[in-house]
Amino acid sequence: MGKSFLSFAAAVILQALDNGYQYGFDIMDVTGLPSGTVYPALRRLEDACYVRSKWEKHSIAQEEARPPRKYYELTREGRDALAEARSRYRLLEQTQEPKTDKPKTSRA
Repeated sequence: MGKSFLSFAAAVILQALDNGYQYGFDIMDVTGLPSGTVYPALRRLEDACYVRSKWEKHSIAQEEARPPRKYYELTREGRDALAEARSRYRLLEQTQEPKTDKPKTSRA
């Protein structure tokens, strides 16, 4: 996935990650994108080395009685791609607020 192929949806997902949203349901909530868009895009972004992921410990998920989450974070390449996308998609500057530390109700 080169810079010229970064879709608006992929750019919005990178923006969400940059704002502190780290897992799929959180990204879906803040972007309004459906799971059928978010999860395939995250896989493509990871294949392109724009994001990296890791699974949380099973014990944490078990304590909260939910399935384990896969957490994503931007790489340096992802930050560069997001900067380029922001210049192309001016609307990105107006979307999403950075995540606060307020606890949210889990969707799981």
